[in-house]
Amino acid sequence: MKRRQFLRNLSLASAVAPIMLNGYSVHAFQDHQMFSPLELADCDERILVLVQLNGGNDGLNTVIPLDQYGLYQSARKNIAIQEQSVLKLTDSTGLHPQMQAFQTMFKDGTLKLIQDVGYPVPNYSHFRSTDIWLTGSDSEEYLTTGWLGRYLDKRFPNYPSAYPNAEMSDPLAIQIGSVLSLGFEGPAANMAMAFTDPTSYYNIVNGSGNQSSTNRSEFELAYIRKIGEQLQKFATPVKNAASKAKNKSTLYPAAKSNPLADQLKIVAQLIAGGLKTKVYMVSLTGFDTHANQLQGGNGTPTPHGTLLQQVSVAIQAFMDDCKLLGIDHRILGMTFSEFGRRIASNASAGTDHGAAGPVFLFGTQILPGIIGHNSIIPQNPGPEDNIPMQTDFRTLYASILKQWFCIAPANLKELTVHDFAYDLPILQNSTSTVQESISVLEETVSIFPNPAIDLITLTANCPTKIQAVSLFDNTGRFVKQLIGTIPPGPYSMTIQLNGLSPGYYIIQFQLPFGQVLSKPLIVS
Repeated sequence: MKRRQFLRNLSLASAVAPIMLNGYSVHAFQDHQMFSPLELADCDERILVLVQLNGGNDGLNTVIPLDQYGLYQSARKNIAIQEQSVLKLTDSTGLHPQMQAFQTMFKDGTLKLIQDVGYPVPNYSHFRSTDIWLTGSDSEEYLTTGWLGRYLDKRFPNYPSAYPNAEMSDPLAIQIGSVLSLGFEGPAANMAMAFTDPTSYYNIVNGSGNQSSTNRSEFELAYIRKIGEQLQKFATPVKNAASKAKNKSTLYPAAKSNPLADQLKIVAQLIAGGLKTKVYMVSLTGFDTHANQLQGGNGTPTPHGTLLQQVSVAIQAFMDDCKLLGIDHRILGMTFSEFGRRIASNASAGTDHGAAGPVFLFGTQILPGIIGHNSIIPQNPGPEDNIPMQTDFRTLYASILKQWFCIAPANLKELTVHDFAYDLPILQNSTSTVQESISVLEETVSIFPNPAIDLITLTANCPTKIQAVSLFDNTGRFVKQLIGTIPPGPYSMTIQLNGLSPGYYIIQFQLPFGQVLSKPLIVS
């Protein structure tokens, strides 16, 4: 086996060696190769906690558009949340009734909602869409590195030969669970080097190094031993950190009754114990709710409301724990799922794979409130109709890297691969000219007539340059570009709709750096 092929195969195999804490395996991640250093300012103590909702969370039953409740209920007659039970965030926006913990956090200013986060031309495969979210790629682009792997590679150069060292004696990132994330893939190799069986792990580390030069596995075994020895060095600080701190919150549910809470308890314990790890990832499965979404059953073992309750209770308890442990100011958390669900429910009392969905940020340093407006719901949506994107998820990544991890704007493109806005108002001291531009544009855009037959007149007062105005169908598929670049200022244009089939469409205004404004169009 060739050396490069072996390294790639080992990378894809993602061998894992768990450290057991509270019954969960904890996997250590490390970065690999050096590129140019980044400007870090005073952000070394900041930590990012990612909560992955596996399966594609139904955004419309998570965040209910009270200002369109009639349309929402009509589209989801067999799964709609009763209006009187919705937990209000504002007069127009509410949460699922089992998310009381999130409602409390929103009122306390430690929870932020970002509406309809996604990407252009959505992919409805669990595996592919997850890869897109973890790597930060375009829909038709295939990247071999993860967005956090690229960040960690920049932040900690020359791994693994010089690590652990005085600057970084601990794992760079930790995932609780048994499945390694592509989001931590570095530019040269998978950053996760460990093993699933502790006995095999120690046998490999302690095995003899006197292989014959004719042994075809000589290189492979030597490489595995090197990685095993490296991981052994990181095992001690993880175990030490776990022994130094105890969870203090009384809000955690009983052990094993909420798998996400059990994972986050470990994260709080490790951070409070002094571990310098920069990124943690936890996850909850069960969000692929094709059938029996409300009650659970065949196709959906756990009701969607129970899953949402587990998420909100676990995160509230985690943040309460962090406050009692004195580390809450260091935490920024984010929930994400590979996609949302369709607007209309299906005949099985569930929802099918969709496009954009809500993202929640949590922490004491966030700027409270909501980014974006409620999801657009058409009259009589068909089974293929989707929620259009409002914020590209990579704009959120760029904002986190710049504002939370203090990455200089000049370095962001190398980490996000493309140019994306980095000034979403996510932290208390942040400002957002892009978000302001979208708000101004939304107030001035007019599409007339709507519904239309063969032509429309589009008018707007553009506060910044519009890169393109494009038309997408009800599934999120690109149809055609309507207008090219529009300069700042007043604008008006008549557009022919010849050749379009009757139906529901989305007109999307592309602003600089990946920000978009979506408007519905009905063609009769």
